[in-house]
Amino acid sequence: MASNATVFKAVLHIADVDRHYYEDHTVTLARHPSETDERMMMRLLAFALHAHEALVFGRGVGAEDEPALWQKDVTGLIELWIDVGLPDEKAIRQACGRARHVSIYTYGGRAADQWKKQHLAGLERLSNLSVMNISLEGSRALAELAQRQMDLHCTIQGEQLLVGDGTNAVQIELATWKEA
Repeated sequence: MASNATVFKAVLHIADVDRHYYEDHTVTLARHPSETDERMMMRLLAFALHAHEALVFGRGVGAEDEPALWQKDVTGLIELWIDVGLPDEKAIRQACGRARHVSIYTYGGRAADQWKKQHLAGLERLSNLSVMNISLEGSRALAELAQRQMDLHCTIQGEQLLVGDGTNAVQIELATWKEA
């Protein structure tokens, strides 16, 4: 964790109907000074979507050899590599070579659409890669929930997510751009 990072703590109450996963997780996120609330909350959303006791956050924005989140098995093999944003094609190919499964969560509206046009066709043959997109409205609404101490309820069913803090709620739809 960088010494000048801002620390956020969240309690996530996850109800994933499709996976029959109903657990609470207490997580600590370090937000690098160059990271936005939007990106940090996308990392938290990705955690909720893949919640598991072995899923951990990577070292952060400056760690090029690590994803936003990852899950390793007991032998140290990477089971799941999760990144958020608009990673370059070379980094995605390397991740697919290192991990059993790679999930990318894009956001950013027009920038994400441009990324899709430039990269998705070239990534099609990577059989262990999934790419999902969150609309600009969804990621910005999620960023509005960011606080230093969060208590969030996340309900997941299909490609629909409902994230709320008891006062405000955000409904988000995932768009699947590529399935593994």
